[in-house]
Amino acid sequence: MSSNEKDGRKVIAENRRARHEYFIEDAIEAGLVLTGTEVKALREGKANIAESYASPEEGDIWLINANIPEYSAGNRENHEPKRKRKMLLHKREIARLAQAVDRKGYTLVPLRLYFNDRGIAKIEVGLAQGKKLHDKRDTSKERDWTRQKQRLLRERG
Repeated sequence: MSSNEKDGRKVIAENRRARHEYFIEDAIEAGLVLTGTEVKALREGKANIAESYASPEEGDIWLINANIPEYSAGNRENHEPKRKRKMLLHKREIARLAQAVDRKGYTLVPLRLYFNDRGIAKIEVGLAQGKKLHDKRDTSKERDWTRQKQRLLRERG
């Protein structure tokens, strides 16, 4: 199993800054409506979700600003790299997420874009609340202290 595969998932893109910038309350797996050239570009391992977000619009949840570059062997029918992409969720999930975003001030942050064990492109979206500067400092202090403890245990262990 390669380093970008986790429990049958072939990870294409990961948003590592999300856990630094936000408190992730809940994570939801969703499908994506993609064109053929988008899927082929994803199979080449080309995608970037670092600056993207999800937003409830028109009764659906949309992935906005995700960059899937054009397929290298594509022709004039190639896709637009940063177009809005519809996320596939159940109606109850859409209603719950839209309500959390509207009323409670949460944000929908893409965490991971991957192919599942059946080869279908999925996106993991986190229901997140933004961290303040002092929260980020606390997180980094906690991480540094954990590393320090591990080093001490290895040295004495």
